[in-house]
Order: sequence, then C-alpha cells, then structure tokens
Amino acid sequence: MADRMAFFNTPREERARRDAQERVGDWQEVYRPGALLPVVGGQAARCMDCGLPFCHSACPLGNLVPEWNRLVADGDWQAAAARLLATNNFPEFTGRLCPAPCESACVLAIGGAAVTIKNVELAIADRAWERGWDRPQPPERPSGRRVAVVGSGPAGLAAAQQLTRAGHATTVYERADRPGGLLRYGIPPFRLEKHRLDRRLDQMRAEGTLFRCGVCVGRDVPAGELRAGCDALVVAVGATADRDLPVPGRSLPGVHPATGYLTWANRVDEGDCPVSPLSAEGRHVVIVGGGDTAADCLGTALRQRAASVTQLDINPRPPARRAAGQPWPVHPKVYRETTSHEECGAAAAGPRVFAAATVGFEAGPDGRLAAVRFAEAEPADRSPRAGTERAVPAELVLLALGFAGPEPDQPLTAQLGLATRPEGTFARDDSFATGVDGVFVAGDAGRGQSLIVWAVAEGRAAAAAVDRYLRGGTDLPAPIRASARELTL
Repeated sequence: MADRMAFFNTPREERARRDAQERVGDWQEVYRPGALLPVVGGQAARCMDCGLPFCHSACPLGNLVPEWNRLVADGDWQAAAARLLATNNFPEFTGRLCPAPCESACVLAIGGAAVTIKNVELAIADRAWERGWDRPQPPERPSGRRVAVVGSGPAGLAAAQQLTRAGHATTVYERADRPGGLLRYGIPPFRLEKHRLDRRLDQMRAEGTLFRCGVCVGRDVPAGELRAGCDALVVAVGATADRDLPVPGRSLPGVHPATGYLTWANRVDEGDCPVSPLSAEGRHVVIVGGGDTAADCLGTALRQRAASVTQLDINPRPPARRAAGQPWPVHPKVYRETTSHEECGAAAAGPRVFAAATVGFEAGPDGRLAAVRFAEAEPADRSPRAGTERAVPAELVLLALGFAGPEPDQPLTAQLGLATRPEGTFARDDSFATGVDGVFVAGDAGRGQSLIVWAVAEGRAAAAAVDRYLRGGTDLPAPIRASARELTL
C-alpha cells in the first residue's frame, strides 16, 4: 500500500535528463532512458486524491488524474493505462509536449510543489506500449458512413481515430508527404522522436483509418467533390499562417519563418536530405520570439553547431512566482527554462534577451543579412524605447512569432464556402459545425494557435459531434472543457 501521507513526506522529483553537453551532440530525446520508473510510483503517491480535483478540470481532456495517480502508486499500471487511454488518444505525445496546466491547478501547488502529473502520465503511456496494453481497437461493425478528415495534426488524428473506432470509414488527407502535421515537421526529434508518431499511425491503420498524403484538398482534389463523396467532412488544417515582422530589412536573404527552418531540420532527421539548406552551422543566429517554437529553434541551432545564438523576446522577463493577477488554479505566466535553454551553457550560446523590440535587419557589403537591431521595449505598448538601440551580429534570423490562423489563401476555404472570423479562424458553432451542412472544424483552424492538449481534446469532441450528426446520437466521449465557444486557454 502506498504512503497516503506522501504529499507531506515525499519531495517532488522530476524525471532525470541527460547531461546537456551530451544532448547537444545528438538528436535523441533529452530524458535519460529508464530513469522515470524507479521514482514515479512515489511521485504518484504524492497525489492527495482531493475531493475537488482541480487538475482534472484544468486539463482540456478531462484526464482522470487522481484515479491513475492512485493506481500507479498502488502498482496497478494496467488499470492506470486504461483510465488514461479512456480520455486521451495520444498520451505519449501530451506527456512529452504539453505544458501541464494540470500541475498549475494541483492543490499542492497552492503553497508548495505540485505532483509531477506530466511525468506520471508519460510513464503510464510508455509502459502501456511496452506491455501491449495500448492495442488497436478496430470497430465491431461498420456504420456504412464515410468521413473525410483534412489535416493530420493532433486534432485531425484524434478525430480520425475516434470516428474509425465508431465504425465510420475514415480517410485522412494530408498535403505533406507524411502524416503528422506539426508533430512530424514542427517538433524537433529531441522533444518527440518520430518513431513514436509512426507507431501510433500504424495503430490507426490497423484499426482501419486510411491516409492519403501528398494531396492538397482544393488543389489536387476539389473540396466540393470530396464533400459530395462522403457523409461528413472535418477540417483540421491547423493554424499555419506565420505571423510576420514588417520592419526594415525583412526581405533580406537570411530572414526566415521558424516553421520552414524546423521543417528542414526534421526532414534531415527523416533522411530526406543530408544537410538542411537553412542549417545554422557556423552562423550567427538570432531568434525573434519567446515561445515554444523559439525554444525549439534554439535547441535545433545548438545541435547544428551555430557560431552563436541570441534570442530576442519582446515581453519582459516573467516573475519567478505567480503574479497577483494570476491566482491559483490559473496556469500562470512565470519564468520557465526549457531544456533548450539549459543547453545554452553547454554550447556556449548567446544571451536570452527580454523586453527586446526588434526594429530592423541590416545588410553587409555583400547585400546579405549581417545584423539585427533591437531596442528596449516600453512596458506599456512594447514599442522601442528611444536611445536604447543596439545591434547583434546575425547571418540567420528565425521569426518565431506564433501563428495568425489557417493560411488565408487555402483553396478549400472558397470551394467549401467556409466563413472566417475577424482573427482569421474558421467560423463554427458550439458543436464544431460550420454553416456548410456536414462540414466541421476542429483544432487550431477554428480555435486559433493553442496547445497540443487542446488540439486532441477538440479532435475528440468534434468526432463526437460528427457521430451525433451521422447517427442522431453518439456513444463517443467528448471532453467537457472542449467547447468550440472557448477561444484560448
């Protein structure tokens, strides 16, 4: 029997990472193999099994956190896996990539260290694969209905898997050469090794989901024709329109969106080419942006042996603890150091500059990028403060400024007659339905740029809405929090 007072007797212990110097020398995941299981049972026992589990409500998927924490603490891993997989199609992804709003809402976090919920989730997910508990679940009987899903990111994959398991003949259309969306080409392998994605895709194929890659709906297949050939269509194309930075010198060679840079790095990892045409090797790199994509660019540039890396974040450095306006159980904006930032010392990388407003890019004598000029950002409006400008050498600039929504010139938008909101996302109602009969929108395409856990939650909820549309009712579970009315976390 686990220690029921572990929350009081046992300190929080994170999963061990490999040495930073070792990590920057390869592209493998940053965590030490096998270092999680010896401690995770004791960490799961720290869960207080609260009468009001705020971790459960803070999770967009509604994960049954206290239940699987207690089962792991008691050594019943198979039952814990069943609980986890009941609410989450892809815990091996969220356990690696989610920022864990559940931990911010943990009751222990009010005055101490939260339960390592994310680590426990990942341990359950990995053990479920190792022990064969996460098996394909083909439907018992076909429904006779056909569904098309456009986009194979986490929202599209979650919707497709749920719809296939419900008995609908589901085909996923992906314009890239491989399925996975940003999981494939936007997340570096040191955060998610792609064999884990391939393993899940193989499971989906075994269940009956079909994938058609290299097909751009609206160009290679008319969107109206696709809709006419199926009983329902789910648009899950993500929010892939990069936010730009219209400052002097933006058109100089050497200034690139972060997504293109990360895509090429992942293609090298896939074996498509020996070297990225945007490689940072031997170059002075400046990353403009402060989010996860910027951190992914940083870790990638370090592994490509950049001469120097500087990160410019227009926001001020967040406080170490919750601000007064972000009380528990809100997921707070506090100072966090990613694994990529930990690696900067090992690679002798440059600084991470906060409150830095980029004002322009400068060319050298050869007409190519040579420097980035920035100034201190005014706290009120983030405008450049006069008299504070300085320059940093740059031969490669990566713009990691987030995403504005779906690409505005996608042909499927006009061909399906989809309406858009002022912010650029596709309009939909509370049931993920558009104004076009039988067409639904899931994930960032309707929500706007968000978290992987929200994408999976929306995919599951949209699948339940589609099933209800097709049958008049549904047995598919839908996360309570995944209402299309909510715009952001």
